[in-house]
Amino acid sequence: MSKTHVSAHGWVAGRYRLLQPLHHETNRVCWYGEDVESGRPCLLTRVGLPGEPDGDAARRTVGRVVRTSETMARLRPGRVAIVVDAIAEEGGLWTVTEWIGGTPLGEVLAEHGSFNYVRTARIGLELLDVLDAAHGEGITHGELSPGQVFVREEGPAVVAGFGLAGATLAPRLTALSFASPEQARDERIGPAADLWALGAILYTLVEGRPPFRDRDRPETTLKGVDRLPLRTPVRAGPLTQVVQGLLRKDCRERLTRPVVREALTRMVGEDPGAAPPAAPAPRLRRAYATALHATDPGWSRRTVIAGTSLAVVTVAVAVLAVTRELPGTSTSASGAAPRPSASAATPDPDRPPTAAPTPPPPAPSSPGGPPAGAAPATPADPTTSAAPSPSVPALPESFRTFRSAEGFSVALPADWEPLSTRRASDQAYRVVLGAPGDPRTLAVTYSERVGSDPVTVWRDTVEPGLKQATDGYRRLGDIRATTFRGRAAADMEWVADVDGSQVRTLGRGFLIGGGRGYSLRWTTPAAEWDVPANREALDVFLRTFRPADS
Repeated sequence: MSKTHVSAHGWVAGRYRLLQPLHHETNRVCWYGEDVESGRPCLLTRVGLPGEPDGDAARRTVGRVVRTSETMARLRPGRVAIVVDAIAEEGGLWTVTEWIGGTPLGEVLAEHGSFNYVRTARIGLELLDVLDAAHGEGITHGELSPGQVFVREEGPAVVAGFGLAGATLAPRLTALSFASPEQARDERIGPAADLWALGAILYTLVEGRPPFRDRDRPETTLKGVDRLPLRTPVRAGPLTQVVQGLLRKDCRERLTRPVVREALTRMVGEDPGAAPPAAPAPRLRRAYATALHATDPGWSRRTVIAGTSLAVVTVAVAVLAVTRELPGTSTSASGAAPRPSASAATPDPDRPPTAAPTPPPPAPSSPGGPPAGAAPATPADPTTSAAPSPSVPALPESFRTFRSAEGFSVALPADWEPLSTRRASDQAYRVVLGAPGDPRTLAVTYSERVGSDPVTVWRDTVEPGLKQATDGYRRLGDIRATTFRGRAAADMEWVADVDGSQVRTLGRGFLIGGGRGYSLRWTTPAAEWDVPANREALDVFLRTFRPADS
């Protein structure tokens, strides 16, 4: 059905008459029109193409758009705008779709300003259903924006625009402010770009404005998307964590579709008239735990394991998730040597996002003795909560006291130093400690929004994320309630397979009052867990750790 020209004066290809513009975005205009040959109404959309495509390129572009539309129509009947014709012309591509009988979401927003979070969650689920089908077939939309979503009085939203992404060498054809950072950098995209766009749409629906605004020049808009920090949403209520988790600059850190679906489904059941809560509801803990995987590209998969369970005791994860742009995020000691399950939530580039900075699991409570639990005894688990005297015990000869710029102190092996530091304003941070070539790590996470029950955090937030994001995950024994320096705490131990080897982690999370808490996570190769030097190291860490201002 390819044609090569378009007439002026309101006609396309001599067959389609333009009647009324419906929606306009950068390089994209959608019209209500009529197919004069059949007498039927239709939608005509023009997107700008750089330069003039030659005949072969035009035919390939047209063919791909039509084929992709047909595939999606089979996968989700009634949920995708069906392309019935496509016409390439100088500088542009016209697509003709069956009349949808709906209104572009962008126009609805222009009229109503913003939506409540329940209606927004419902629309989000409708879009996610279409994306699930597309991604399952290896199809990335790549151009999702409010202008590509049509809402109807009855029935779910309809998505248009499949098949356009990659039609030209341009990093983005339309709606630049909804482009993902990887598109802004003109990099190859995948399903994660659609998840970013979904997050941007949700943000726009509840806030009444896109997360990144259009600027005077396209390159300036794209630079802002790539480099500027996300403006914290103020009207999103319990949607806040979902939005922030989808709008992570690093595509490997974004929430996965199952996690988003679970969170949105819970919200859809709420009373649409209810006032949105001022802060993210705890029911999203699991969603966020699974999502926050901190990430430095050079980190090994082991880092992810430790980081996953980190679930910042609920909200620390959310806080760190929001600030992907933390300046001190890169690993200082390059990732030459594997860092088994780096106690920090350092996600693996090849794995789906896991919970990143999460307050560490509490340690065993047996005072002065190894933690109780079905798993093999924890190395010299002085994880005992007995609060040590204010004076620091004598250190083994190979250890020295390390005082972090973040305020805490702990005794470390002499050659250890911070491998990475990640901060979310003044509300949360995570420091991963270790040494190049040493497979062991200790991660320290701090949050000012910690759940009130450390055991619940491990059970309901951290563990679900570990099960989903790590291979061979197996918890050792029970999650143990304990105390640490007289504070409520909990410990959890687990093993997982990372890069072909098994690692073991002990996490301890504890509260310090005022909604604040710390997490300590110790990770070693599983086969070396009971090595005397490792048991001694764990004992020293737990005996000497001093929170800031203590």
